Amino acid sequence: MEARGAPASRPEMERTFFFLGAIFALIGVAAGAFGAHALQERLVADRLAVFDTAVRYQMYHALGLLAVAWATTRWPGPLTTMAGWLFVLGILIFGGTLYALAFGAPRILGAVTPLGGLSFLAGWLLLALAALRA
Repeated sequence: MEARGAPASRPEMERTFFFLGAIFALIGVAAGAFGAHALQERLVADRLAVFDTAVRYQMYHALGLLAVAWATTRWPGPLTTMAGWLFVLGILIFGGTLYALAFGAPRILGAVTPLGGLSFLAGWLLLALAALRA
């Protein structure tokens, strides 16, 4: 039994990241279908392109979370775990702001979007470092 506040066990992190990756992929597929069928005629081309970018990066990083789930079994440790949480944060910030912009949120919100991109980059870097240190 783990002490309160102790890091989650490797199998628990594997399940968590696999679950999140699968859910984000499910949402990504649904959003892509929604964009292709329901939004095609409702959004102007530049907003539809923003929506498509959000879907695409969400799917890339949903798959990245599946890779992190696998990596936690191969190279357990804080680097792998932090990489997974950075992918989650990136999906929420990058994707979330782009989805909001596609639906007409104030353009100033676009200033937050790069923080999500930096989260993605940092996640990939940490995943690479975890592999090198193994």
